[in-house]
Amino acid sequence: MKAKPSRRSSRLADQIAREMALALAEDVQDPRLELVTISGAALNADLSIARVYYTLSGDEARLAEAAEALEQAKGFLRTLLGKRLRLRAVPQLRFARDTFLEDMVYARPEA
Repeated sequence: MKAKPSRRSSRLADQIAREMALALAEDVQDPRLELVTISGAALNADLSIARVYYTLSGDEARLAEAAEALEQAKGFLRTLLGKRLRLRAVPQLRFARDTFLEDMVYARPEA
């Protein structure tokens, strides 16, 4: 059974998601990241890794470009998080495409 995330972990994940969304909107100048929306974040148990979920529509080439751009901007975004959240240890950022809405809309009904 999976343990429930701590209150601190949940709060920090919410702050990271908010700051990442703000950074993408205001600070990142990469045109490949236009229309990328941060949908959430989750931290591991020791708060050393943050998995940031994003949504984006488009063809496979567009999705691959955005994933590459996020990987390239990872260091810059981590530095921004450290400054804005004033964390002693900034978690490593890992990006994952959030397909929850697509799965809900395009899922086949079970017979």
